[in-house]
Amino acid sequence: MTIWAIVPVKPLLLGKSRLAGVISDEDRIKLNIRLLEHTLKTLKLLPEIGQVLVVSRDANVLSISRELGAKTVLENGSPQLNSALMRATVYAQQHTIHGVLILPADLPLISKNDILSLIKLAKNPPIVVISPDRREDGTNALLISPPGLIDYDFGPGSFSRHCNRAKLAGAKLEIANLPSLAFDLDIPEDLQIFDELNGITR
Repeated sequence: MTIWAIVPVKPLLLGKSRLAGVISDEDRIKLNIRLLEHTLKTLKLLPEIGQVLVVSRDANVLSISRELGAKTVLENGSPQLNSALMRATVYAQQHTIHGVLILPADLPLISKNDILSLIKLAKNPPIVVISPDRREDGTNALLISPPGLIDYDFGPGSFSRHCNRAKLAGAKLEIANLPSLAFDLDIPEDLQIFDELNGITR
């Protein structure tokens, strides 16, 4: 089963904006680069991931991604995540693939085994595999097979919307509740937990 991963990335200065009150802009940029590199290097460990597409408006993000072996898609026009992901999916569909994995670049604890767990669940398409955040509000990973089976609907409350779209499409729905995938860095409390796990003192 060949999967393409699509990784949406905000401009480095805009990513993790809700942490701006606790860390400097410079440290926030470094954190965003670290998260991006970790995500791409983890994906590259998996032969099941045929290609990685990074979608961003930031030229520096695209340059870093190409250095790490990813293909890039320039997000142009007004920033709109769902339409940018659809454009990347249309590009991926031009190749022989069985599914797409939408994976944001802000999951600091993501591992090779997490992604393998998602892929193992994606048997017998049509199928949608969703990994929610800790609050079961947002979508932290979304694997769709075949590609284009449902429209993307990321944003607050996206977990329930993606579940509903899968059901309406007649697809099998699998929920992957993985603690390391559920953890993302959004608010200062998340950063505190991340620092404690890594022994970081700010």
